[in-house]
Amino acid sequence: MGNKQMKHMMNGAVILSVASLIAKILSAVYRVPFQNMVGNTGFYVYQQVYPLYGIGMTFALSGFPIFLSKLVAERKSQSSQKELLKRTFVILSIFSIVLFAGIYGFAGKIASLMGDSGLTPLVQAVSWMFLCMPFLVVWRGYFQGTYRMLPTAVSQVVEQVVRVAVILIAAFLYLKLGWTDYQMGTIAMSSAWIAGIAALLVLAYYYYVKKEANFIAPAFEKQGSEELYQPTSYSTLLYRFLTEGTAICILSAMLILLQLIDSFTLYKGMTLSGISPDVAKNLKGIYDRGQPLVQLGMVVGTGFAASLVPMLSNYYVSKREFEFQRTAVSLLRITTAFAMAATSGMLVLLPYINHVLFGDRAGNGVLSIYLLSIILASLIGAYNAILQSRNQHRLAMIALLVGLVVKVLFNDLLVRAFGTLGASLATVMSLAVILSCLWIGSPVALKGSILRGGFLVKLVLCCWVMTFVVLLTVLFLSLFPLFSGRSGAILVTFIGIIVGVSIFGFSILKWKLFTIREWLYMPFGKKLLRK
Repeated sequence: MGNKQMKHMMNGAVILSVASLIAKILSAVYRVPFQNMVGNTGFYVYQQVYPLYGIGMTFALSGFPIFLSKLVAERKSQSSQKELLKRTFVILSIFSIVLFAGIYGFAGKIASLMGDSGLTPLVQAVSWMFLCMPFLVVWRGYFQGTYRMLPTAVSQVVEQVVRVAVILIAAFLYLKLGWTDYQMGTIAMSSAWIAGIAALLVLAYYYYVKKEANFIAPAFEKQGSEELYQPTSYSTLLYRFLTEGTAICILSAMLILLQLIDSFTLYKGMTLSGISPDVAKNLKGIYDRGQPLVQLGMVVGTGFAASLVPMLSNYYVSKREFEFQRTAVSLLRITTAFAMAATSGMLVLLPYINHVLFGDRAGNGVLSIYLLSIILASLIGAYNAILQSRNQHRLAMIALLVGLVVKVLFNDLLVRAFGTLGASLATVMSLAVILSCLWIGSPVALKGSILRGGFLVKLVLCCWVMTFVVLLTVLFLSLFPLFSGRSGAILVTFIGIIVGVSIFGFSILKWKLFTIREWLYMPFGKKLLRK
């Protein structure tokens, strides 16, 4: 791959990264006004079924399209690509119809297993999105496999915007028309298939109107005589989707799978322990505040390192092991630093963030434990990216399965004893087990990467100084009546963030936490070094 080709690929990766960042922010932020409008119980109703949507979204956006793009890129002729796409569409169509029929037909049973039969229409509403999956996967996989990332990026953002709009409209009508929580939730969950259709229209526009289909062969291949090839059999293609493709999907859906376990065990566990259904729904709604907070924290923790992932893949393919190891170490160091800073800062400001976003300070203790997921999940994502760039999925799959088993076992034990606090502890324990497995199985060169050169000591010192100064600032501001109430919490949060970012930025520059190369990997890193 030449420099021009590499630059084109990197630009495409940046476009997808930016679109993914926008989608993640939208996915986290809309929950704040939504919860404010529908309350804790309405939020519980929505969040109980949300993991089913999240899994479908992983299939249609970040799982199967990535795998299919890899298969498309492997084929060097138009005829072989077209045959691959046709067979993939057939396989995914059967898969999506089976999923739709199973979820829709057994919606009552699924809702019953969640402990709330009122969720049945919500489960049925979200099931329709699976019928969009074959079209979304084939088009996105085709565009990405031919190094055209813009259609996927635009469709991803449009999909999120439409979904958020439908959800907030449902919440507005809930207030105006006096709907029940379950009626509101059903319309909110219908946003999944409505947004899916919107994404399809965007992809169809690029395919038919913009004539992207004229470039079906990979952009960087020499177009000469077509290769002689044997079409991949349906059985071989199905096997690869069930193994490699499903592995990517499951690993991408790690946090969603943990939330799915909560959907089936947390509310039911609390009611079995003697908590009344109404109180349990309220507590589950408060617990679910942690998800958008963790999402926002992970945007900070992983955003700066996202641009390194395609570089890793290129180094591995071109057998440049030294550059691969050096970049992988930088990925881990950058991710660790910003994830730890985000976790520390959010823990100090949590009472105020909770008050600003959700109107009260309920569940601070539970959410504090849950926020530890930020650093663990961010590091898991970094290790997973390194393994995926080397096409090593087995270790990550084993680690995830072990972690899910830990979550199931400890949720059952801890929820009955400690309620939502137990669920938070079980989530953190599960993520810690997954991270430990990945660390044990990682290359020796990576195991001590955050210890070399006193990196971890410097990082802990930077975070401690930041936390101490922010805490003093918050305590000082809380002495004045101006900073009381929700409006005061907004000011405290805003000032705390500015102080925290400034102190952390000054500290990492002062103690030279990152190498010059690592600074250059980051957006605006060159400008900061000049200062």
